[in-house]
Amino acid sequence: MNITAFIPVRGGSKSIHKKNIKLFCGKPLVYWNIFALEATSGVHQIVVATEDEEIKNCVLQGGFKKTIVYDRSLENSQDQSSTESVMLEYLEKAKLNDDDIFMLCQATSPYTQTSEYTAAIHQFLNSKKDAQLTCSVEKKFYWNTDGKPLNYDPIKRPRRQDFSGTLTENGAFYMSYVSKIKESKCRISGDIDVFILPDYFLFEIDEPQDWMIAEMLMKRLLPAKPQQIKLFASDVDGVLTDGGMYYTEAGDELKKFNTRDGKGFELLRNANIKTAIITSENTQMVERRAKKLKIDYLVQGQHHQDKLTAVINICKKEGIDLSEVAYIGDDINCFELLSSVGIAACPADASKKIKSISNIQILNLNGGQGVVREFIENILYNEEVPF
Repeated sequence: MNITAFIPVRGGSKSIHKKNIKLFCGKPLVYWNIFALEATSGVHQIVVATEDEEIKNCVLQGGFKKTIVYDRSLENSQDQSSTESVMLEYLEKAKLNDDDIFMLCQATSPYTQTSEYTAAIHQFLNSKKDAQLTCSVEKKFYWNTDGKPLNYDPIKRPRRQDFSGTLTENGAFYMSYVSKIKESKCRISGDIDVFILPDYFLFEIDEPQDWMIAEMLMKRLLPAKPQQIKLFASDVDGVLTDGGMYYTEAGDELKKFNTRDGKGFELLRNANIKTAIITSENTQMVERRAKKLKIDYLVQGQHHQDKLTAVINICKKEGIDLSEVAYIGDDINCFELLSSVGIAACPADASKKIKSISNIQILNLNGGQGVVREFIENILYNEEVPF
């Protein structure tokens, strides 16, 4: 028996433009379900169904191992198209067995963890039922338009802690056997199992105002990965500076640094984390700035592979591994290094190729705006999840 996870995403979102690949906590929204499902041992294949080339390329650039893209038809990608229509379209073409499990997952519910997918699969298999849906307990009092209470007695109004509440479908994911979906033409049918998720799963991302709230919620919910960083390294132009080239009347070159980044390096020293600046340029300005910031290692004039070599040499000297290094860069000469370190990050205005690195944090600030400080605080205070 195989389990296929199916994530339908369209490019035609009206309320939030390109919602499914809009950056959510530093990653495209659709990535979050993929991350959790990729790590779920019971899931054999993840299928992202889209008609949109930009979404397709975004998923393919993620470097995922179990994930493929299915080119859904335009007919089943319209505003009025049902989710079932694209599910059935795929099942008609895919070579799945009738007793395989088909799991429908919603990209607009990014909160699901690997542990929850795993527990749900285990519960479904043991239940011997035909399908499963996810619900959350909603402790609200419901009424109909005739002024009649639907789920409680107003004369005996219960306290919240004594109120069992109502099970509400949250849309996070659904499971059913392939044969049942083909037969009923519905995501769930027959004898249905209920998997209960926390109440925050009731919050979905449908309108622009939902986005900020959902990001705040996500940052509180997700545990940080237990990575011990022993070396923090940064590029200069476009990261510690805004990338601009400033010249005086006399022809002297100037660079503008952000003081908040300087405080960030102080925080790293206080945390006993070594620091380094790795840059392609070779200037006295950077040397003076590094000295003022008390940087442990300054390596100038490094290009492409040389940047990676420079950090490897520092690691050998410190007796640490590349997995214990955090690095922030913004352009293609940082690609090899960013692809090799334990935690990688880039400014919001980094090059497209850098943003395509599968394990990179895309930060909120641009280069020179304090983005290094943002990354440092993410590491020290676990405000982001460093995939």
